Amino acid sequence: MSVTELAVDRSGQAEALYERAAQVLPGGVTASARLLPGSGRPFYLTRGEGAYVFDTDGRRYIDGLNSHGASLLGHGHPAIVRAVQSVLEMGILCAAEHELQVRLAERLVHLIPCAEQVRFTCSGTETTWHAVRVARAYTGRSHVIRFEGHFHGFNDTLAFSSNPPLDQAGPDDTPLPVGESAGLPPEAGQHVTVVPFNNLPALEQAITRHAGDLAAVILEPINYDCYGILPQPGFLQALRALTRRTGAVLIFDEILSGFRTGPGCAQAYLGVTPDMCTLGKALAGGMPLSAFAGRREIMAYVSPLGPAVHSGTYNAHLTSIAAALAFLDEIAKPDFYPHLQRLGDRLYSGLRDIFAFHALPVWVQGIGARFGLLFGLDSEPHNYRDVARRNLDLEQRFLRACLRGGLYLHPGSPHHGFSSAHTRADVEEMLSIADDAARQLG
Repeated sequence: MSVTELAVDRSGQAEALYERAAQVLPGGVTASARLLPGSGRPFYLTRGEGAYVFDTDGRRYIDGLNSHGASLLGHGHPAIVRAVQSVLEMGILCAAEHELQVRLAERLVHLIPCAEQVRFTCSGTETTWHAVRVARAYTGRSHVIRFEGHFHGFNDTLAFSSNPPLDQAGPDDTPLPVGESAGLPPEAGQHVTVVPFNNLPALEQAITRHAGDLAAVILEPINYDCYGILPQPGFLQALRALTRRTGAVLIFDEILSGFRTGPGCAQAYLGVTPDMCTLGKALAGGMPLSAFAGRREIMAYVSPLGPAVHSGTYNAHLTSIAAALAFLDEIAKPDFYPHLQRLGDRLYSGLRDIFAFHALPVWVQGIGARFGLLFGLDSEPHNYRDVARRNLDLEQRFLRACLRGGLYLHPGSPHHGFSSAHTRADVEEMLSIADDAARQLG
């Protein structure tokens, strides 16, 4: 039986829907990441409710994907629904300025250490692109340093080496920029240097080599897109000093790390303040909203004050802005982060116990409300090359078994998670399903 048959297609509704979709959508999907590896089919959902999602047969799953981290409050949170409805009643105002946008920017400036001014966009791919463009305008330079295994969307500036095949990736200490998509201009890679994460000598060498033309260094401060790799002690501090010395703009891509570990995002949690940051995913409680923010002197290069053009009809759409304000209200409640911490402590320790009991070599990398499961590793990974040693086949088999058991851990995602809507009982059910899945691998 296929993954689809095992997990979501007992009545044939999903198969029929996919056949329709394949006629009008390339690959039958609206985003390539939505295919289930091994089946070539998407996982069709009909609705979400708090900590749960439901498939075309009405089967309930505990959600361990949470919209790739966007639904930190769970699905259909009442505060988010009320906020969106309030904007609908205004007439769905679009392409206009409103007091709500000012209010949200003020809140973010108050919360985010590096944010003195903010601009809103719709997606992460455009947000990181704009952030780098502004950094180039500010510095008058063009080169960018990024880290292997970090993901910054699919714009032509940064779509390199987030998941490169090792036979194309070059030496460990001087990786080659490997394009993540066809259609990238061949010359785009000339403006990008890729370095290994947590390798300070390699970083120092790259920054020294490009110091005269280095516009920005961009990274995920917590590398969730590579199973949740943490910076080693002192690494971010050294990076901060190096960029300050060379005048390059340090950009933390917090599209995914934002609000996982606290309201000040990873930069507050780790105690290192960049020059700019990007935000998204969880920011609007599941609604589409992203942002780039930074020091006032850098943001002054954004039009109409400066020459770096940033505009768009749907920028700061009020439905998403109102949702983001509601989201910030929720995460400000006293027990919000302690609740997530308690769930994470139980889930991560429980998973470690399960894998140990079944004698499965799995490194559980959990930080905040997101985690990675590295099958075949017995120690903490420090960079992409460490993660590349994982047993992907065993990982995929485990994730598919969890899906069959009623726990939605997407087999194509390197990170999983939970939301504030999850309860201790949900976590215990997640562990029970994981235990059964681990037993099947024995």
